Amino acid sequence: MATRDYPAAVEKIRSLTGATSIQAVVHCYGSTTFFMAMLAGLQGVRSAVCSQIATHIKAPLMTRIKTGLHVPELLDQLGVTSMTAYVDSHANWWEKLYDEALKIYPIEFEERCRSPVCRRISFLYAPLYEHDQLNQATHDALHELFGVANIKAFEHLALMTRTGHLVNAAGIDVYLPHLKRLAIPIRFIHGAENACFLPESTKITQDLLSEKNCASLYSRSVIPGYGHIDCIFGRDAARDVYPSILEHLEATK
Repeated sequence: MATRDYPAAVEKIRSLTGATSIQAVVHCYGSTTFFMAMLAGLQGVRSAVCSQIATHIKAPLMTRIKTGLHVPELLDQLGVTSMTAYVDSHANWWEKLYDEALKIYPIEFEERCRSPVCRRISFLYAPLYEHDQLNQATHDALHELFGVANIKAFEHLALMTRTGHLVNAAGIDVYLPHLKRLAIPIRFIHGAENACFLPESTKITQDLLSEKNCASLYSRSVIPGYGHIDCIFGRDAARDVYPSILEHLEATK
């Protein structure tokens, strides 16, 4: 994705628009892979807004436990090739047992929910949103918003979580030696209540890049009361989050 898809996508946009460079708004795994692409030598990006994660990972305790126990690798060995948050009303006994077991999965009391989709999302990724930031229509549509996830992607994410920063799928540090390639204006957006990637994650990246490059290139907005993906599709994200994104894009157009 980082070394093939991103260069092709950037080149396609440039050829269609006639622009010499593009701006990028990237979120979560899209942000992770974007930074991999940039550090691998991606050209044609003049500025970026990066939501929730960048080059370094600080994860909450439950995520560290799951990755420390190599849960994705165990599932791979058991023949599980993908997982999904979608819940089928005609599920087989194994799916029903899985959903029943997730009722005891530890999660903050205020974020507990009767939706089996919510429970699967929390198990697969971590709590991804503050419920009070979602409107009912979005919450009801969550099963449409989270598709099938490849277990190999989970293995790579788990590896990076254990390592604490970007590495390739073999665990080799091929990215961080090239931080000079990130000498473009970047704004980091992070939900203050993010229980997937702790806010410290983007602070580490900002500090490291400020030390390696020019500190004035980088800025960071921590959004009070928001978690992870509710910074993108939260009920009031257009009011609370998007102005910070737009400000950066306008300043670097």
